[in-house]
Amino acid sequence: MTIPVRRWSDLNPEERHSLFQRSEQDIAEVAPAVEAIIKEVRTRGDSALRDYARRFDGADLTGKGLRVTPEEFAQAERLLPQAVKEALHYAIKNIQTYHQGQKPVGMTWVEVRPGLMAGERPSAIESVGLYVPRGRGSFPSMVYMQAVPAVLAGVERIVMVSPPLADGSIDPACLYAAQLCGVHEFYKVGGAQAIAALAWGTETLAPVVKITGPGSRYVAAAKRLVSDKVDVGLPAGPSEAAVLADDSALPWKLALDLMVEAEHGSDSAVLLVTDSAELARQTAQYVGALAEGLEEPRRTFVRDVFSGYGAILVCDSIEEGASIINQFAPEHLSIQTAEPFATLNLIRNASEILLGENLPFSAANYAGGPNAILPTGGKAKTFGPLGVRDFMKSSSVIFATGQAYDELKLPVTTLADYEGFITHADAFRKRGEH
Repeated sequence: MTIPVRRWSDLNPEERHSLFQRSEQDIAEVAPAVEAIIKEVRTRGDSALRDYARRFDGADLTGKGLRVTPEEFAQAERLLPQAVKEALHYAIKNIQTYHQGQKPVGMTWVEVRPGLMAGERPSAIESVGLYVPRGRGSFPSMVYMQAVPAVLAGVERIVMVSPPLADGSIDPACLYAAQLCGVHEFYKVGGAQAIAALAWGTETLAPVVKITGPGSRYVAAAKRLVSDKVDVGLPAGPSEAAVLADDSALPWKLALDLMVEAEHGSDSAVLLVTDSAELARQTAQYVGALAEGLEEPRRTFVRDVFSGYGAILVCDSIEEGASIINQFAPEHLSIQTAEPFATLNLIRNASEILLGENLPFSAANYAGGPNAILPTGGKAKTFGPLGVRDFMKSSSVIFATGQAYDELKLPVTTLADYEGFITHADAFRKRGEH
């Protein structure tokens, strides 16, 4: 397989612009179908969920509960190989250790002026629905990446949903991870119908106030359509990654790292930016060779990515390369330069940044500590990774003494009069009349 190498300076504005276009799928074409699904779930509840499980997942849930039972959790633990259990324990511990530091220690106070105290009180949201996809496999990593920060935040009700397997069960690793993390409820429902159920509720599944987790374009469409009813969290679309490297990097390692994201699917985006033409050439050769050794469909995924939303680019300097990365604003970024910490200072827009040659993207995807649910489609310019704060809110708290009240009176009434809010001013002026 031949992987093309392009020089940034040779690209015209249209070609450069196209490199920054993601495969964020247009949900307009599926919106009518998703609207119909949402309407059915709101109207028919559990019955609609069972029908859609049969239609979309090939799972017959007739006469079976939608909620995973304690017996099913126990069976999952028995079925799961010990090596997988140990790996999950290891990964979850790392994620817990990292996210523990994000939890607010308590309420903070500031004395704005003598007698005028203001503070911020953090508190957990009441309920959350965590979506775990199953389109191209089973993803227990998506279980603990969401559940760990939700538990640490102190969410009272943590609900997890995932499409059932054909036999009506849920992947055992997902159930085992959910139980380890402390998920309260787990339901056998996926797709747009799961989002509808989480937003509006059914006979079995009570609604939540927030939904997180990645999913298909049907899931994305459903989130958009219920966003006026429930908070749908950060935007998470097809996977994307970029590598910024100089001639100190090893091309075969770069090739391995690029393949990590490319194998997610044909809609992924992968970018190598380097100031070394020779490094780019050798890396392209390694990627092509590695891709030929893959089984389908992953061989096709890699071919599609590097002929569509992927590229190996040669720039004139690392500074120019950093500028390209900042425009791309990747979900994942690996910096493999002689001085990665110095190069880090050039980066403004990247949701996850891995420094040096010893961290393949897969390390962070599973067990590096930080969260692997990240904004995509260039949204790293304004969003960050999922974390404990995504499952919390804050309240401003203010207290004033009589002395502070007297001091506030003149500026507040002056501003209220200027804006034409009479009763705002009267709340001070007439306060002492009774």
